[in-house]
Amino acid sequence: MGTALNQSALLAKAIGKARGIAVADATLKRVKATAQQVGLSQAERAQNVQGAFRVPAERKAEVAGRRLILIDDVLTSGATSDARARTLLRAGARRVDLLVFARVVDAVRAPI
Repeated sequence: MGTALNQSALLAKAIGKARGIAVADATLKRVKATAQQVGLSQAERAQNVQGAFRVPAERKAEVAGRRLILIDDVLTSGATSDARARTLLRAGARRVDLLVFARVVDAVRAPI
């Protein structure tokens, strides 16, 4: 079994390098294991990732008062990105924008 690549981190590093923007990929840490999101409703997904992320105390200065861009390779329900953004805002970020490269559209729901 190999190590999974973090596509979002790879995208962030490529964008950061191309634009001359610092990438703070150690700023947000997953602190709670979560169940796989596949098959969960939007509400269940949000509950699943609640409390799953934290900004370590030694990294809060990198977040405080700053505008941050969160990179996500694929957005499904938005629960994980929402949890990550809320964590950064609670840690003092001035603003968190989300850059998404693909969006899963449910055929039953209207796309956003």
